[in-house]
Amino acid sequence: MDLKKLLKRRTYRGIYRLNMDMMFEAYLTHESGHLEPEDIPHTNNPVWILGRKYSAVHDLEQIRRDIRSRLWFSYRKGFVPIGDTGLTSDKGWGCMLRCGQMLIAQALLFLHLGRDWVWSPQTRDRTYLKILRMFEDRRTAPYSIHQIALTGASEGKEVGEWFGPNTVAQVLRKLSEYDEWSSLVIHVALDNTLVINEIRQSCSGSSSSSSDSRGARSRGRYWKPLLLVVPLRLGISEINPVYVQGLKTCFTFKQSLGVIGGKPNHALYFVGCVGNDVIFLDPHTTQQIGSVNNKDEDGERKLDCSYHCQQASRLHMLNMDPSVAVSFFCRNEADFDQLCQQIRDHPLLPSEKQPLFKICKSRKEKWTPQEDTAQEALGAAASTFYPERQLDDSDEDFELLG
Repeated sequence: MDLKKLLKRRTYRGIYRLNMDMMFEAYLTHESGHLEPEDIPHTNNPVWILGRKYSAVHDLEQIRRDIRSRLWFSYRKGFVPIGDTGLTSDKGWGCMLRCGQMLIAQALLFLHLGRDWVWSPQTRDRTYLKILRMFEDRRTAPYSIHQIALTGASEGKEVGEWFGPNTVAQVLRKLSEYDEWSSLVIHVALDNTLVINEIRQSCSGSSSSSSDSRGARSRGRYWKPLLLVVPLRLGISEINPVYVQGLKTCFTFKQSLGVIGGKPNHALYFVGCVGNDVIFLDPHTTQQIGSVNNKDEDGERKLDCSYHCQQASRLHMLNMDPSVAVSFFCRNEADFDQLCQQIRDHPLLPSEKQPLFKICKSRKEKWTPQEDTAQEALGAAASTFYPERQLDDSDEDFELLG
C-alpha cells in the first residue's frame, strides 16, 4: 500500500473515532442528566409565554415553571368507548381535540386561579383539581374527549375524524354553555373579523344580584368572562411570511391565550414565541387514563404529573400549518377594552398590507350573519382543496376557512 492511501485510511479512522467519541460523550451527558434542553434558546430576544415577557438569559427557570404550569393533554388509552364506536383511545385522530382541551383549560386556570398561579407536583389546590377533573377521559366530564367527539358528531364530524382549529372552537363553544360554574363565553370570530358590539352583547348579562369575575356581589349589568377565538388562514399550503410579525404580536398581548394549529397533519398548541420560533405543547404522546381525585395516593400524584409537560418544543413560524386559531382571554370588560385598544395601537400588519384580522364596532347592514349550522361550525376540509395531500395515521389535517 503506498503512503498516500495509508495516510488517507488513517485520516478516515481518526474521523470515525472522533465521531464515536462525541456520540458516546453525548450519550453519557444525556444519561447523567446534564444535557441542556433545547426548549428555550440562549438568546437576547425576549421570550413571550401567554402574554408574559421573560428573558431567556435571566428567567430560564421561571419560563419553564410557567410552561409546566399549563395543563397538557395528550393522547390517552383505556377509556370507556366513545358512543358505539368501540374507540378506547384517541391515538391517531384526537390531537386537535386535545389542543382544544388545552386552550379552554388555560382559560379556566386564568379565570379561577389567576395568571400568577404556579403548579408543582405537591399542588393539591381544590380549585385546580376541580378544573382538572373537568377534562378526565370519562363520559360525564364536561370537557372530556367523549363530550368533544360526540358534540362534533352531532355537527357532522364522525367520531375518529380529524378536527380543524375552527371545528374544535365551535364544539367547545357549545360545551361551555353547560359550564355554569365558569359562565365562560366562547366567541368564535368568523370572516377574520372582530365585531365589538356582538362580543359585548354575548358577554353582557343582568341580574338583581350577581357576582363579577372577582366574586364581588353587584346589581344590574355584569360581564361574563370571554374566550375569544379567531380562526385564520394565513396562506394556501404554507404560511405567508407577511403574517409572521402579526402572529408574534398576538403572543405579546396581556390577554394572549396562545394559538391552536400545528404543522402539516400534526396539531399543536402554541403557548409562546421567541425570535421567529413558536413554543408549543405537543399532544402526540399516548398515556394511560386514570383519575387524580384528591391526590391522596402515590398513583394519583404521579397521574397529576402526566398532565404537565416537563419540556416544551420549538418550531419556526414558517413551518406552521397556515390554518390556525388565535385566542385571547378577557376576564372582564376592562380586559376586552384594553385588547381592542392594543389591536388598534399595534397594527398586526402595516396598513398597506392585508391585516392578520380586522376589528370593527358593528357589522355592516348588508352583511347577513351566517346561520348556526354544521356547515358554519365545521367549515371545509383542507383535503377538499388539496386532494393530493396525504394524512398519516396519527395526525390531523386542517381546515380552509371560507
